[in-house]
Amino acid sequence: MAHSNLNLFHPFLSVETAQKLLKKSYKKRQVENHDQKSYQNAYSFIYFIEHGLTYLQQSKVSPLSIKPVLLFYGMIQLLKACLLTVDPSYPESTAVLAHGVSTRKRKKQSYEFIQDEVKIQKNGLFSHISDKMFHVKQMEGTKYSMQELLYSIPELEAAIKITKNKMSFLPIGLATDSTVSIPNSILDDYKMTQERFIQYFESNTSYIHSGKEQSKQMMTFNGKQENQSLSYSPLLYHHQKSMLYIPRKKEHFTFFPEVLVHYLLLYNLSMICRYETEWWGELLHTFNSSDLSLIIEFLDITAEKTTHYLHSFLTRVFDIED
Repeated sequence: MAHSNLNLFHPFLSVETAQKLLKKSYKKRQVENHDQKSYQNAYSFIYFIEHGLTYLQQSKVSPLSIKPVLLFYGMIQLLKACLLTVDPSYPESTAVLAHGVSTRKRKKQSYEFIQDEVKIQKNGLFSHISDKMFHVKQMEGTKYSMQELLYSIPELEAAIKITKNKMSFLPIGLATDSTVSIPNSILDDYKMTQERFIQYFESNTSYIHSGKEQSKQMMTFNGKQENQSLSYSPLLYHHQKSMLYIPRKKEHFTFFPEVLVHYLLLYNLSMICRYETEWWGELLHTFNSSDLSLIIEFLDITAEKTTHYLHSFLTRVFDIED
């Protein structure tokens, strides 16, 4: 697993730097007493990062059976550091300390991870992060299935294809290019005419249709997807290939920063390995479920991808040139 991203956080581990950067962020956000607040929060900011990196370092050498717990808490600590940059009074109340999501009671018989769901609660860290960091309001009671979450991570493309015989997204171009080409086959998936799709795609992204005579196979769009969400959302981003993908299900073509996807998956996996030990043990040792390869693959990429996103978040908040 590539964890070189962890080193990217080391420059933040000095009080002088942390205070200076927090002050800059608070000043820009017109926070009252920004001087005092940045001084008060500098140590918390550093401890959150240091603690998060420790969990993630340990996850590299830990057995698979406890890896989800280490990855989840590592991510949570880094998220709290990010939160402090935009919410100087975090945690303002105990309401934001809970995880903010719940899992359903498991049926012992024929339980399948991929069919499992998590439910968003009214208060808690998940909704707070979503609101403060990404300006997305979460609806209490919304449910997300593990399948739709896993199927929105392009690095799992090969594993999904082999285990589930599905292609849940289509590659459309490099994230660094100024054009994307979308196969016309998406029109059947979205049940739209070409004209309607072009309008729909333009209104949900920062791309403009090239206006060229279309080939029978492709629609071409020019522009660059604004990466405000750190994940090119509603498009999907493959970090290793620097490629953009489009979901094949129209309902998945929605603004949902990928960091939140990893939060929900890691939350559920960490709960399973702590409280459903028997089921988890069987999954790991009997090899009788195709879900296992998806889970292992996901655990292999999540630290690399979330640290990339969260480091990008900090550099943006602090106006540091990438």
